[in-house]
Amino acid sequence: MSKFFYGIEDLFVNYLFYLYDLFRSMDSWWGSNTVNWVFTVIGFVATVYWMKELKIFNDNGEEDKSISSHSYL
Repeated sequence: MSKFFYGIEDLFVNYLFYLYDLFRSMDSWWGSNTVNWVFTVIGFVATVYWMKELKIFNDNGEEDKSISSHSYL
């Protein structure tokens, strides 16, 4: 059973997270934080998109504005 877990370790450390090791070895702060900036931009775009969709539902009057959102409240 231990070989199974060592295999999982080998998969993640040597293959799936290989790019993170390359970023960690860089001397540039901007270069090593590229992944964080990409995720930040993706999150920002997704938030703007979601707010735009919520505004569409709100303008159509489909938004539930009741005081109690759950029956147990």
